Amino acid sequence: MSAPAATARTSAPGVFMAVLWRDLFVTGRELPVFLAQVVLQPLFMLFVFGKVLASLGYTRPGYTHLLFPGVVALTAMLTALQSTALPLVIEFSFTKEIEDRLLAPIPVALVAVEKMVFAAMRALVAAMCMFPIGILILGSVPWRAAGAPLFVAILLLGTLCGAAMGLTMGTLVPPNRITVMFTLVLTPLLFTGCSQYPWPSLARLPWFQVVTAFNPLTYVSEGMRGALVPAVPHIRPPLCIGALVLSLAVFSGVGIRGFMHQAID
Repeated sequence: MSAPAATARTSAPGVFMAVLWRDLFVTGRELPVFLAQVVLQPLFMLFVFGKVLASLGYTRPGYTHLLFPGVVALTAMLTALQSTALPLVIEFSFTKEIEDRLLAPIPVALVAVEKMVFAAMRALVAAMCMFPIGILILGSVPWRAAGAPLFVAILLLGTLCGAAMGLTMGTLVPPNRITVMFTLVLTPLLFTGCSQYPWPSLARLPWFQVVTAFNPLTYVSEGMRGALVPAVPHIRPPLCIGALVLSLAVFSGVGIRGFMHQAID
């Protein structure tokens, strides 16, 4: 092996990509199990809210096109969050598998970043799977070629933000409290993230509108609507992008510091 090739493989970017590729390879071998875990909940949400309630006449015509972007947003963020938080708790407390990662010749902070990137990539796959599922259940899903750049930007920011939130939870919450914390976090996150309703429609409930404004999922859902169904009232895309960038910065900073603290301990 030539010296430049050996240097490239042992450099920080080379080691980072090798660790990431290993995680992706393992996920590829367990792809059916992974998809069953992350797609089941949004699939039933689409079926009940978009198919059953619509068939019974309990929702307005066109509600499915309003719902679908929110379900994609929910799938992306929750998959990224769970794909980071739960493995970290297991690796730090039970299997100690994280020690193998910490022995890699890269900074500890990059190990945390790799966890986030890997979780975001899993979330991207799960979110894109919602399109064929949506077509199968609903018959059609909203899509605009002109909204593709905004859709991609919101999807990337949403998955990374969800992974950063998962990193924060996985490193700061004690292992014996993680199930309780998931109950306390995921349920409010699910129902205050505007995945089932547009944020401007909450003007009649101003207190609840303020509550939902503190949920990063709100800006993913609203950004998705801005990209896919712009005729529906929604938060302006620049505000969604700005809020997600801010959330990503805050949760990444807190999560990486928590990861390094756990690694040192």
